[in-house]
Amino acid sequence: MNLVASIADFGNHTIDTIAGFGRFTSFALAAAARLARHPAKCLRWRLLGPQMFVVGVASVPVVAITGAFIGMILALESYVQFNLLGQADRMGGIINVSVVKQIGPVLAAVMVAGRVGGALAAELGTMRVTEQLDAMRAMDADPIGYLVVPRVVACVLMTPILTAYSDILGSWGAWLVVVRVFGVPGQDYWHFTAQAIGWIEPSGGLFKSLFFGGAIGLIACYKGFTCGPGAAGVGRAATSAFVASFIAIIMINLVLAQFLNTITRLIYPDPGSLIG
Repeated sequence: MNLVASIADFGNHTIDTIAGFGRFTSFALAAAARLARHPAKCLRWRLLGPQMFVVGVASVPVVAITGAFIGMILALESYVQFNLLGQADRMGGIINVSVVKQIGPVLAAVMVAGRVGGALAAELGTMRVTEQLDAMRAMDADPIGYLVVPRVVACVLMTPILTAYSDILGSWGAWLVVVRVFGVPGQDYWHFTAQAIGWIEPSGGLFKSLFFGGAIGLIACYKGFTCGPGAAGVGRAATSAFVASFIAIIMINLVLAQFLNTITRLIYPDPGSLIG
């Protein structure tokens, strides 16, 4: 009997998950339709500007600190192995390729999800709990066009900028350790960085960050619009927004990494080695 109940619970959870994904897809399509139908109305500066500040400018300190320290940690952990191989002068190329292709975009997106995603879900969830969303609908206002679209667009626009900022700080953090602490010549660090990184590596990272930002904004707004009643519901919405955004970032990163690697192999069928 317990086995039957467990199977039934698993089936119910599976059905709920599929239904929830369907509702989220419908919500995302509704937001896209509002943007396509009324772009000027949804993207008025008085709606978009404050959200860009919240998502972008207010996130700069946390992205700067984490980006710089991640670069330093990578350098600290890598130096012993590279030095044993006699390739310490090539650390700049390896570290910075890792930063601009994977670590920078994912790190910036996770910081946005943690700092902004939960806040957006809590803000919109509070509006739902206090019936402000219902009041907007009663006054024939469109809460998706007025509240959701500007927030999602702000996440899409600002996440690549934060990613670039994280890339730059990560590279300089690694330089600080590699050159100033371990004594690797600075010209070697930057020479092999320039040799390893062309236009396609940072472009791929910025391309991925567009999707990360869109996923964060849509998930946070959806969780806010569908949160449960009371303060507990708002808290659960904020928490689940971050968790779902983090999972989405990892899954999107996997898919886009494979896609971009395929494109890179088509453009550069015989890439050179970073360490010779």
